[in-house]
Amino acid sequence: MSKDHIQDVVRKSLEKYFRDLGEQEPHNVYDMVVLTVERPMLEVVMARAEGNQSHAADMLGINRNTLRKKLQQHGLL
Repeated sequence: MSKDHIQDVVRKSLEKYFRDLGEQEPHNVYDMVVLTVERPMLEVVMARAEGNQSHAADMLGINRNTLRKKLQQHGLL
C-alpha cells in the first residue's frame, strides 16, 4: 500500500464522516483522526519491531520516550 493509497483511504473516510453527519456540526476532527489512526499504527509497528521500543521508535521517526508515552495513552503497555 503506497502513501498515496493511505491518503486516499483517509480522505474517503473523512468525506463519508462528513456526509453521515448531515446537518450536525463536526467537532474535534483532528483529535478524532489522530487517535483513530495512531493506535493501529502503533500496534502494527510494535508487532513489526517484535516489541522492541527502540526499533519501533526508529521506524516511526520519533523519540523512544514519546513512543512509550503514546503506547501508555493507548493502553498498549
